[in-house]
Amino acid sequence: MDNLTIRPATVADATAIGSLVLDLLPYLTVHPQGLGAEKFISNVGIDAQRRYLGQDNFRYHVALRGDELLGVVAVRDNTHLFHLFVREALHGQGLGQRLWQLARDEAIAKGNPGSFTVNAAGRAAGWYVRLGFVQVAERIEHDGIVDVPMRWESGAA
Repeated sequence: MDNLTIRPATVADATAIGSLVLDLLPYLTVHPQGLGAEKFISNVGIDAQRRYLGQDNFRYHVALRGDELLGVVAVRDNTHLFHLFVREALHGQGLGQRLWQLARDEAIAKGNPGSFTVNAAGRAAGWYVRLGFVQVAERIEHDGIVDVPMRWESGAA
């Protein structure tokens, strides 16, 4: 990925982050347009991103090429992979893995003992398995989305 910058996100990035997530709704919701997922959409949109970015228990990084947001990763409470989204045109090119590794390594450096959780979107569960996550509970369909509870342990990856 040429000319890529990864940096900590700020509240000023909320609009771009929220827009990126909303662009990915077909991957995240049961219905491609997000029908029935209004609660989820309100929790990942621009206003929600502003709230999260303003809280001390969230740590975000953004990947940019110039001013274009290519991806975002966020960890909540130094243990939960809260967001990991990459622009659709870049799926399969390694940016998601790179963002995960950065977030993981930073969390471990800040005291995480090497254990992370994620509620993977149903369509992303296989990708998380390739990163070393394991499914720890049944898939849950609710509010227009599918969550797959997963865990990553440093000794298991």
